[in-house]
Amino acid sequence: MSGERARTVDAYRLWWQHDAHWYQGVAARFGQSVANEINAEALRKVALHVGQRVGRLAGPLPGTGDPRKDLDDLRRRYDDCGERMFPSELRNASTEVEADDLIVLTLRRNFAITMVRMAGSLDGYRCPCTDIHAGWSEGLGVTLTENRAETCLREGAPACRLLLRIAPDEEA
Repeated sequence: MSGERARTVDAYRLWWQHDAHWYQGVAARFGQSVANEINAEALRKVALHVGQRVGRLAGPLPGTGDPRKDLDDLRRRYDDCGERMFPSELRNASTEVEADDLIVLTLRRNFAITMVRMAGSLDGYRCPCTDIHAGWSEGLGVTLTENRAETCLREGAPACRLLLRIAPDEEA
């Protein structure tokens, strides 16, 4: 890794450490549920901005009439959103479209969980993943009919498995 890239990664780590300590401070003063709520709201706003930016850069969703092809294009846009918010140095993630038109995001490593764990705040922490995906989706101009975590690293699973289903009349 180049010196400049190493400094950038270090800056990410410092900001995530700040975020984890900030979260811990809010939780100590106002309670864990308030910290979780504020964290989710803030990340959803950032995710909305990221989704809008990805949408502008990628252009309109294609709407080719082939739902599988269109969902795969949308899946790539979710990948771009993820890479912009959490570069690959900070996570190990992939997406795929399953046979039943479900977009599945799989996280095998998540830097946020690592930092919250290091700050001693993992107990009671609620992952904001669904809020992030809701923000990305809104920014990309699609409505989710399903947005849930099937498994979660925070709960000890080997990976987060996040399920997204797009409203049928809005499939890319």
